[in-house]
Amino acid sequence: MNEGHLLTLSNPLGVFEHSLGSEPRREYGFCVDDVARALILLTRADMLGEPISLDARLLADRSLSFILDAQSPDGLFVNRRAVDGSWYGTPAAEDHWGRALWSLGDVAGSSSMRRDEALGAFELGAVHRPPFLRSMVFAGLGAASVVRVLPGNDAGVDLLRAAAARVPKATSMGWPWPEPRLTYANAAIPELLIRAGNLLGEPSMLKRGLDLLEWLMEVEMIGGHLSMTPVGGWGPGDLRPGFDQQPIEVTALVDACVAAHAATGDVSWLTGVERGVAWFDGDNDAGMPMGNPYTGGGHDGLHPHGRNENQGAESTLAYLMVVQTATHLIQSRYPGQAVL
Repeated sequence: MNEGHLLTLSNPLGVFEHSLGSEPRREYGFCVDDVARALILLTRADMLGEPISLDARLLADRSLSFILDAQSPDGLFVNRRAVDGSWYGTPAAEDHWGRALWSLGDVAGSSSMRRDEALGAFELGAVHRPPFLRSMVFAGLGAASVVRVLPGNDAGVDLLRAAAARVPKATSMGWPWPEPRLTYANAAIPELLIRAGNLLGEPSMLKRGLDLLEWLMEVEMIGGHLSMTPVGGWGPGDLRPGFDQQPIEVTALVDACVAAHAATGDVSWLTGVERGVAWFDGDNDAGMPMGNPYTGGGHDGLHPHGRNENQGAESTLAYLMVVQTATHLIQSRYPGQAVL
């Protein structure tokens, strides 16, 4: 994994949210969403035995401290922090709460020396049940990481069940998706159902997750390449392809395919990982590379005739996560090969 651009986006507090080109826009500060993503990436690197630099290890430690500092005594999280280190905004249980619990759950389920600290913060935040589906889905993925290594952890089991139960039924006979439209981080929904069904011993839940993921893979394919749901979403009757397409959608799909492969042993799910790598390499609706293997930067959006040249934290981390996943899978099956 090329850490170069990620470290360029970072300072002793965390990872800056935005960039202008490849330069961080320090004036916009930090957010929990992106720091949590960085913590997930670097925790996975440790769990996979991936060699990372001392600077990256320090960033992982600082990212955990950032998440812990963002948490209020009632378990909610403030999302935004200025470059001077001051926090602003009201503690809440929205998407950033879900991603914070996701990252804390991953650390709690790892071999980190701070895993007990992360578990305590996870349990403090896991009592909340916000009304937002994505918030619960993200938190549920953190709960899955906890339950995987601590199957008797009540906070993890309760949150995992609650998150999976939050996924609605299909909205119509001809539209199996649990929402009227595809919106964002779509594949995280079937990933949650797959992981929860597997961990909780719920075969029907697992099957529903696999069926939804199979349907989503079919919907998000055009001409043999991924054509991701655009920023404005996609629903029945909408024209394809749509733009702008975001790298985070690809990462969510790759993660879900990895979960499906782990749950079933069916290697056909790894096709989703291959197509995710190909999307970043330029096999997409605009024929544009969206990741730079020489710097580790990821571009912020795919347009009809090109790409957004900014390389902010969300897109860079999305790219690095896909490369990390593909590299691990390929090297475990074909030692010595690499992914660009």
